[in-house]
Amino acid sequence: MPYVYILQCNDGTYYTGYAVDLEKRLQQHQEGMACKYTRGRRPVSLVYHEKLLSKSEAMRREAAIKKLTRSEKETLIRST
Repeated sequence: MPYVYILQCNDGTYYTGYAVDLEKRLQQHQEGMACKYTRGRRPVSLVYHEKLLSKSEAMRREAAIKKLTRSEKETLIRST
């Protein structure tokens, strides 16, 4: 099942991504093996995630979330 997720990095910034296996992807972020952005901002914590029906939906939702302002992302995070 594909997911879109938001991580809060150690420096307070947010990172948005998608994954088919969320637990595995989070482990990769924690180990510094997932992406360049989070590698230097560890540890990260999962603050939001959504299950979606397909990978393409997850990618579209990721793109939409990335366009949100910080305050809009915080509102989304608080809504869960």
